[in-house]
Amino acid sequence: MMLDDIKQTIERAIPNATAYILDPMNDGQHLQAFVVSSSFEGLPVLKQQQMVMTALQDVFQTVHALGLKTFTPTKWNEVKSQYKL
Repeated sequence: MMLDDIKQTIERAIPNATAYILDPMNDGQHLQAFVVSSSFEGLPVLKQQQMVMTALQDVFQTVHALGLKTFTPTKWNEVKSQYKL
């Protein structure tokens, strides 16, 4: 599945989400996802990541590994400078 497809899948499934999908090894298998959504407010990180993984369950037939980080908009504004997107 293409990176844009993964991004769109996440953004359709999670209200107010912005997803950044990276392929740092350029192999189409070891991906990184950064997902920012106000829907994550008040939820533990595990629940946030479960929301994303539920949306992507069909994708995992083709993706070997996905590094996943989730953020509320406030937290993202605090940490986004640490990431090269």
